[in-house]
Formats: sequence, C-alpha cells, structure tokens
Amino acid sequence: MQKGPARGNVWTAGRTICDARSIRKGNTMEIIGLIIFGAVIGALARLVLPGKQNISLLVTIVLGVLGALAGYYIWGALGGGDTRGFDVIRWIISIVVAALLVSLYAGLTGRGRRV
Repeated sequence: MQKGPARGNVWTAGRTICDARSIRKGNTMEIIGLIIFGAVIGALARLVLPGKQNISLLVTIVLGVLGALAGYYIWGALGGGDTRGFDVIRWIISIVVAALLVSLYAGLTGRGRRV
C-alpha cells in the first residue's frame, strides 16, 4: 500500500480505501448520535418511572447511553440483528434497561423518589 500524494490517503491500485478525515467525521457523528440517543432514552426512562428522580441531566444522559448500549446488545442477543428503520422493540428494551439503571442509581445514592 502506498500513501496518496495530496492528503495522506491510503491507496491500493489507484483507489482510495481510507480517508482519515472521513473516519474522524464518522466517529464524531456516531458519538454525537449516541449522546442524543442516550438523552432521549434517559428522559423516556425517567418518564416511565413513577415519582420524581432527583438526578442531574448528565447522569440521565450517561444512564440513557448505557441503557441504549445494553438494549442494542440484548436485542442482538435475542436475534434482532441489524434492521432498517425504526425498531420499536429495541427502543423498548433500551428504555426498560435505562429505567432500571435510573432506579438503581437513585436507590444507591439515596436520591430516591420524591412525590
């Protein structure tokens, strides 16, 4: 493999197979998407739980991201695989896992429900 002359691209038989800028952009977009997805999942998890949870927005996002990642893993383990479009079952699993994590966090830190 040879490096391309202009931008540091990797060339194989005259074709570009890897562009460092596109990799960085792709990773950045995935991280931003995961944070947004985690915020939505965390907020929905808190809405599902009865009462008010006294936890911060940052903790909600982190627990939502963890719930989303666990939901993706569980859905894949159940045979859901990679589907196109909106996958309701994967979202439900992610919300349930995030709700369990929010409840666990609130219980462990003493920031339980305030009615």
